[in-house]
Amino acid sequence: MRKLLILIALGASLIAETLTLSGSVISDNQKMITSRFMGFVTQVNVVEGEKVKKNQVLYKIDSREIDSGKRQAELSLQMYQNQYTNVKLNLERYKRLLQKDMVSKYEVENLELAALNLKDMISIAKARLQEVQNQYKYLNVKAPNSGVVVAKNIKVGEMAMPGMPAIVLSDLSNLKISAEIAESNLAQIKHGKKVTVNIPSLNVKSVGTVSAIIPNSNPMTHSFKIKVSFNNTNLSVYPVCMQQLILIKG
Repeated sequence: MRKLLILIALGASLIAETLTLSGSVISDNQKMITSRFMGFVTQVNVVEGEKVKKNQVLYKIDSREIDSGKRQAELSLQMYQNQYTNVKLNLERYKRLLQKDMVSKYEVENLELAALNLKDMISIAKARLQEVQNQYKYLNVKAPNSGVVVAKNIKVGEMAMPGMPAIVLSDLSNLKISAEIAESNLAQIKHGKKVTVNIPSLNVKSVGTVSAIIPNSNPMTHSFKIKVSFNNTNLSVYPVCMQQLILIKG
């Protein structure tokens, strides 16, 4: 695993002093992909290191849990519709009996209230059924953006669990350099400093910018973390891949 080197010019003399650091290429847009619902994985379409496009199907899960929810929603809707039909029939009958003074107005009003309540329950049950039906589209887990699969923690036949990362996707268009600098050298680094990024092993040269200086000091090494943004036009530069990097005074 190659060390990533950072050389930062510290002086304006003909032979400038340099500071050598170690670091790595990271993605500032790395996503943990997980399913919204629990289900057995029926298909996995990607492997680690594969480049994917936005909305590409990464993996699929079965519909058993959603099927069960749909059946329950359908049964609930049918039950309320049947109850409403019966109440409406009784209400019409009681209205006729009321005209003959054979039932009280109170009984008719109770049936009218029951009919209104059941209409509300039918509306809620219909909305629930529609919500469950909309869940089917989440059985195909898709890539939220283009990128490269840097980790795959799921296999066909395994149970996909909501909140458990199945695939880690990194955006190659938003790469940065992460490195640590000693607290004693922190004054040499300025936010927004223009630097030249050079990765000799890949023959990559680009202009970078110190985009972040993380103020949380590492108590073990007394160092700070810095991030350098750079224009990645070389498709062979990947995150989590240790490379050689040279930053010179811009």
